[in-house]
Amino acid sequence: MASTLEAALIDAVEEATGNPVRSLGIVRGGDVAASFRVELDNGGSLFAKTHPAPPPGFFTTEALGLTWLAEANAVRIPQVIAVADSPLAFVVLEWIEEGRPTPRTDRRLGEELAAMHDAGAPSFGREDRRTTGSRGLPNTPADDWSTFYATCRLLPLARLASNAQVLPSSTVASLERIAGSLDRFDDGAPPARLHGDLWAGNRLVGADGNSWLIDPAAHGGHREFDLAMMRLFGGFSDDCFAAYHERHPLTAGWQDRVSLHQIAPLVVHAIKFGGGYVAAATAAIEKY
Repeated sequence: MASTLEAALIDAVEEATGNPVRSLGIVRGGDVAASFRVELDNGGSLFAKTHPAPPPGFFTTEALGLTWLAEANAVRIPQVIAVADSPLAFVVLEWIEEGRPTPRTDRRLGEELAAMHDAGAPSFGREDRRTTGSRGLPNTPADDWSTFYATCRLLPLARLASNAQVLPSSTVASLERIAGSLDRFDDGAPPARLHGDLWAGNRLVGADGNSWLIDPAAHGGHREFDLAMMRLFGGFSDDCFAAYHERHPLTAGWQDRVSLHQIAPLVVHAIKFGGGYVAAATAAIEKY
């Protein structure tokens, strides 16, 4: 028997699609929302997520991010079928049948990712100012990367890390000093259209071998940020990065900035999980 939450989701999907739901199957892997494969009576399949008490704007922010990334016509992004924040918070997407990568999968992703970044953004941050990520980091629009990364990533994370007492006070002070001296790393690049949480778990390989991106923390930012996130946890081959560089070469000195861009996700993980992430975040901070 379906739970009350599942029953409400079935009603929402049926109202949104006009099709009766035949079955709802749990999809494992998410750590925030409850995810399901929805089988419709007409034979179609959809992906749906819901949450009994999500942060404000949780699913509509995700849906807006997916739609914005899809507008670049670059990397494949699941189509948003329906979304709401109340009375039931949920999002319904097209179902992506997963397959196996081909020898061209990662190289094609590198080319497509460069095109998505090059589609650009109106500013660093988000014009709608919606927060993103599990810690609700701000996305106040900024004219330059150094201002955005300092005020919307490093300084808020320094406060969160201090309040949670997960980093030594000396490391928090170092993080604040970095935030005050980011001009030395700013190459003046325009804002890129970023996924914002691009680790391997947020890339699906479809049945045809093409890549799809899911679960974005989309915003305008430095394109090196997505690439640094991809390197942080692995899962992307050298072919992917080589193809990206061929499509849009990175600015000289990018290798020296990889850990700088990784500071934000590492501090987030240190706050959430502790353990080895504390040492990794500290090492990245002390490097600069």
